[in-house]
Amino acid sequence: MKILVSDTISALGLEMLKSKYQVDYKPGLPPQELVEIVGDYEALLVRSGTKVTAGVIKAAKKLKVIGRAGAGVDNIDVENATEQGIVVINTPGANTVSTAEHTIAMLTALARNIPAAHLAYKSGAYKREKFIGVELFHKTLGIVGLGRIGSEVARRARAMGMRLMAYDPYITSERAEKVGVELTGLDQLLKSADFITFHLPLMPATRHMLGDKELALMKDGVRIINCARGGLIDEEALYRALVSGKVAGAALDVFEEENPAENKLFSLDNVIVTPHLGASTREAQENVSLQAAEQVLKALCGELVTSAVNLPGVSPEIMAEIKPYLPLPHLLGSFLIQLFGSPVEEVEIHYSGEIAAKLSEPMTTSCLIGMLQVILGEQVNYVNAPRIIQSRGIRIKEIRSSTHKSYANHISLHVKSGEKSYTVAGAILDGGTIRIVQIGDHLIDVVPSRYMLVTTHYDRPGVVGKVGTLLGNENINIASMQVGRQFIGGEAVMVLQVDDPVSKAVLKKVAQLDVLHNTHFVELKSQDLIRG
Repeated sequence: MKILVSDTISALGLEMLKSKYQVDYKPGLPPQELVEIVGDYEALLVRSGTKVTAGVIKAAKKLKVIGRAGAGVDNIDVENATEQGIVVINTPGANTVSTAEHTIAMLTALARNIPAAHLAYKSGAYKREKFIGVELFHKTLGIVGLGRIGSEVARRARAMGMRLMAYDPYITSERAEKVGVELTGLDQLLKSADFITFHLPLMPATRHMLGDKELALMKDGVRIINCARGGLIDEEALYRALVSGKVAGAALDVFEEENPAENKLFSLDNVIVTPHLGASTREAQENVSLQAAEQVLKALCGELVTSAVNLPGVSPEIMAEIKPYLPLPHLLGSFLIQLFGSPVEEVEIHYSGEIAAKLSEPMTTSCLIGMLQVILGEQVNYVNAPRIIQSRGIRIKEIRSSTHKSYANHISLHVKSGEKSYTVAGAILDGGTIRIVQIGDHLIDVVPSRYMLVTTHYDRPGVVGKVGTLLGNENINIASMQVGRQFIGGEAVMVLQVDDPVSKAVLKKVAQLDVLHNTHFVELKSQDLIRG
C-alpha cells in the first residue's frame, strides 16, 4: 500500500510510516496535481494546508484513510469521505498544551500592549504612558468552548487570579466544576467578561457566532482572543467594533482568509496577529505527526482507530479493553452470512458473560462489517457499515446477559428473513482463543480456519467416509473435522477444515452426494483467524 503526505510532518512521523508502507512525501502539492495523483494511494496525510475537497475524494478511488496531523478538519470534506467509506482521523490532544499556552501568551500580550511597545521602543520611541495596560488579576475571562484546550486555558488563567466563566452546551456542570469554571449561557458570558477566548471547531452552527449582535452585548472595552478557527468571528463586525472602541483590542491567531494584504484587521494598532502559531512548538509538531502516523497505520491494518472524526468516539483506554473481543463478532458475521444465503431483514446479537459489560457498539459494528464484506467487498468498514445497514432497512437488536451457562464470553448471532432464520454462536476461551460453538440448532466446538466445508446430514455410518473420499479424489486435504448432533441418528452438522479452497465444481459434486442435505464452502479472512 502507498501513503501520500502532502503537508510537512516530522521526520519521526515519516519514519514510522515508511517502516510499514511506501511513502511519497510531497509537501506543498498543488491542488490540481493532488487530484491527478491521489488515485494511486490508500492513505493521505495532511495538515491545514491541503484542502481535501469533494473533487479530491472523488478521484481517490483506493483511499481508505485521511489523516489530519492536528485537531481541525474544516479543510477536509468529511461528509463526502464518509459516504465513500473513508476513515477521517485527527489528533485532537497532541497540540492541546501548545495551543493553550499560545492563548495565554496572546492574552497577556493583549492586556499589556507588548507587541506595540516592543516595536515602538526598538524604533527609538520611549513612550511608556502610551502603552499602559490592564491587570489580569480579578478580571473575568469568558471561555467559549470548554474542551481540551479550553480547559487547559482555564487552569492557567485561574493561576493568574482570573474569574472564569464558560459557555459549552456539551459540558456538564460537574465537569465545569472540576475545571474550576462557572458554566453559563452565551449571552450572560458576553455581557460579563472582560476577556473572551474561543476554543471551538468551525462548523455551520459556529460560523460567525460572534457578530454585530453578540458584540453589542459585550462590555465596553472588552478584549477578544481567537486561537481556534478562522470564521468563528465575523471579521467585518469585529473591525467595526475595534474602530469604534467598543472592543479595546483583539489577539488573533486564525483568520477566515490567511492573506494579510487583504485583511483590514491587520491595519489596526489594537490588533495583535500571529500566523496560526497555536500548535507551532517542537513538542506539538512531534506529537501530532507521530499520533497521526500511528492512527493512519492502524486504519490501513483494519484496526479500529481511537481518533476518527466520522466514527463513534472511543477512548484509548476503552479501545484497549474491547479490542480483544472484536475478532469474534466479525468472524461470526462472515461465517453466518456465507451459510444463510438470503437477504437479511433483522440481526439480533446476544452478548453473554463478561463481554456483556463491555462497550457493544464497536463489537456490533464489527459483526456487521463481517456480514457486509461478504456481500459488498472490502470497501465496507467501521465508517460506512452502519449507514449501509440503515440504507438496506436491516433492523439491529442487542441483548445482554451477565452470565452464560457454559462460557465466560459468549456471542450468539441470529438473523431473520421472512420466515427463515439462522443462528451461529462463538466463544472466547481462556487465553483469548476463539471457538465456533453453535451452528444452526447444533452445538459444536470448531477451531476456525481459513477454508471450511460445512454440511448437514443424518447421523449415519459412512457419511464422513463418502465426503472424505470425494475430497481426496479431488486432491483436497482435510486438516481436521468436527461434528455436532442433537441425538443419535438425528440431523447433524459437520465442519471440515481443508487446506485449499473448494471450487464451485467440486462443491457441486459434494452437494450431489445423497447422504448430505446442505453444503456450503466458507472462507474467512486472515483477521478472523488471529485469535482462532
